[in-house]
Amino acid sequence: MIILILEDDTALCKGIAIALEAKDRSFLLCGTVGKAKSELKTTTPDAFILDINLPDGSGLDFCGEIRAAGYNQPVLILTANDTELDTVAGFKSGADDYVTKPFSLAVLRARIDALLRRSNMNSIGEDTVNIIDGGFLFDFKNLHFEKNGQPVELSKTEARLLSLLYSNRGQTITRERLSERIWQDGTEYVDENALSVSIRRLRSKLEDDPSNPEFIKTVHGIGYKWAVNI
Repeated sequence: MIILILEDDTALCKGIAIALEAKDRSFLLCGTVGKAKSELKTTTPDAFILDINLPDGSGLDFCGEIRAAGYNQPVLILTANDTELDTVAGFKSGADDYVTKPFSLAVLRARIDALLRRSNMNSIGEDTVNIIDGGFLFDFKNLHFEKNGQPVELSKTEARLLSLLYSNRGQTITRERLSERIWQDGTEYVDENALSVSIRRLRSKLEDDPSNPEFIKTVHGIGYKWAVNI
């Protein structure tokens, strides 16, 4: 697993790599956007950590560029810019998480570990049909869904929500994280009830008894999870 770190503070860049070190990880340490672009010519990272203010450009712009180029790997923005507008700009650029300086390296590691655990949500549906217990057939690639052999029509938002829950089945995902992943242009402009409405609609289409769900469970005060064990 390769993590690209784009940070012009050499000591901090090395410190992050040491904090994230694991036997299955290697790191590309880049001090400039130009260096990062050069690395991408020969290597495809599994995750990105990007500073914003760099000698030759912006980490936000670089994030937007790699997203436009088709990179779906997790991106964490690391910056001293901590205003609300900066945070929204980070998510609009395509980032998955946003950490402000100063920060705890232990917290940073925990957040990167969480992003990597969830990274399979970007690839789910890009391969083949996924079949799970309970009579469901989920083909995320072609947006085709069935329950007990009958087609189920899902909106793109519902399909994305289902993908997030199913790819993390058995794990609780916070409301905040779900909202950030579903509405990636920033949750500032999304009604606070939008997630609850989407959950309710998805349950109405997949659950036999939506008021007593078997699969899409509410974890009170935290979020939701797909509770099927396979």
